[in-house]
Amino acid sequence: MSRHGSASTPLVMLAAVGVLLAGAFAGFQLLTAEADTGPAEPTCESRTVAADEEVTSNLVKVNVYNASQVAGLANRVSINLQRRGFLAGQIGNYEGDLEVDAVTVLTDDPDDPRVRLVRAQFEDVEIADPDPSLPSDAISVIVGDDYEELGKDVRSTENDREFTVCLPIVPEV
Repeated sequence: MSRHGSASTPLVMLAAVGVLLAGAFAGFQLLTAEADTGPAEPTCESRTVAADEEVTSNLVKVNVYNASQVAGLANRVSINLQRRGFLAGQIGNYEGDLEVDAVTVLTDDPDDPRVRLVRAQFEDVEIADPDPSLPSDAISVIVGDDYEELGKDVRSTENDREFTVCLPIVPEV
C-alpha cells in the first residue's frame, strides 16, 4: 500500500460532495415549503341546555385554584371533582388578594344552577365576585388552608335557565 492514497479516494470524495449537495437541496426545499396548516379541528362541541333540563356534573367545567400552603391541593380537588363527573378546567395557584379560608366560589350569580351544583360538593362555601384576571369560561373555585375534603356527592340539580356549554370532543381511536 502506498502513502499517496488509492484510486478510490476521488470516487469517495465525489460521492460525499453528491450527498452534501442532495442534503442541501432537500433542506432548502423543506425550509421554503409552505406549512401544512389545515383548519384546526374543534376541541369542543356547543350544546344548549334547556331551562327545564336537569344540570348534571358532566355539563359543568370547574377551574380550581390553590390559596393554601398545601402543594398540589388544587390538582387533588380537581381530580376528585372529575371523579364526580365534572369537566376539568384550569388548575393553578391563586395569586389574588381575596382571603380564602376553606372554599370560595367566584360568581356574580350564586343562583346559577352550575354554581349551585359546584357549591353542593363542599361543606363550607363562601361566595365572592369574579376575579377579572381569571378565565370566565368555567366555575372558579379557590381552596384555602381550612379545606379538608369534598362533601356530599351531588351529581345533578334542577335548572331554571337556558345556557350553552362547550363539551370536549373525544377523538376516536
